[in-house]
Amino acid sequence: MNVVMRCLDNSAIPISNDKLVNKNDTAKCGISYCQIICYICRKVYYYMSLLVVGSMAFDALETPFGKVDRIIGGSATYVAWAASNFHEPIKAVSIVGGDFPQEEITQLENRGVDFEGVEVVKDGKSFFWSGRYHLDMNTRDTLVTDLNVLAQFNPQIPESYKESEFLMLGNLVPAVQISVINQMKKRPKLIVMDTMNFWMATAMDDLKKVLTMVDVLMVNDSEARELSGEYSLVKAAQKIQAMGPKYLIIKKGEHGALLFYGKQVFFAPALPLEEVFDPTGAGDTFAGGFIGHIARTKDISFENMKTGIIVGSAMASFCVEKFGPTRLKEISQEDIENRIEEFVDLVNFDISLV
Repeated sequence: MNVVMRCLDNSAIPISNDKLVNKNDTAKCGISYCQIICYICRKVYYYMSLLVVGSMAFDALETPFGKVDRIIGGSATYVAWAASNFHEPIKAVSIVGGDFPQEEITQLENRGVDFEGVEVVKDGKSFFWSGRYHLDMNTRDTLVTDLNVLAQFNPQIPESYKESEFLMLGNLVPAVQISVINQMKKRPKLIVMDTMNFWMATAMDDLKKVLTMVDVLMVNDSEARELSGEYSLVKAAQKIQAMGPKYLIIKKGEHGALLFYGKQVFFAPALPLEEVFDPTGAGDTFAGGFIGHIARTKDISFENMKTGIIVGSAMASFCVEKFGPTRLKEISQEDIENRIEEFVDLVNFDISLV
């Protein structure tokens, strides 16, 4: 079979029969997105990748340890920075205004993030959120929410994204999440979604519908209780799983995270840190580490998801060390490996009953 890899710059690289594009192949042409084209049947095969849909925004943050008036934020931003340590390409779908810095886009492109699916409204303003955290860092007050261009977000998934193996749906209007899933050419190997209590109060019908379409739901403990009507997180997990998701991840901030699958439960602690500077984006960073690990290993078993929870927790522990995604831009693979080892040491013990 006459097969070549066709790259975005339109150059062609011959590859062996029936071989799928891998990261080493893409490195030959210096880009992270490629196609395989069979010139007999004219069928195009896309390098299977991770699709991330979410917001890209500006945040203004105030914590007991400092204040910043304008910094990059948004669920897709945090997920992309975290996941890019484990998997590429990452295909981003979002919307930004003309005020979103090109430098930030270039930095993510250099990490293997594809921006074909990011709509830029040149005369519009990007989503803006401002918040103030209390001393315990677990509670915050929202001061300003300006949807701006996010109010008109109607994602159109590019053709080159529609066969992605893994789909991460950030915290968005449930109707938008449904629209994204319906645009996929085939069902991804794994669909993970985040949501919040606001949608439970304002869009419950659509939320219930999208829950039947996903594999993994990520919520915090208060959201799990509100969605299920149960105080016990074990009972809450049972009710939520009955709504559709086979897996449920309940984030508990500084108290770790729980993974539920049927009657199986896994708990991952949070790493005790000397300073928690800014918790903004920690949940999205957790999601990015989790889905990045799953996409890299292509293993959606409960056992591998347990590892994904540890990886996500490690990435979130970096995120809180500085404002916004600043710390995520600095860390190395060695930093990540050492941090994961700290998590392993945290829960590893020998016991002898006499």
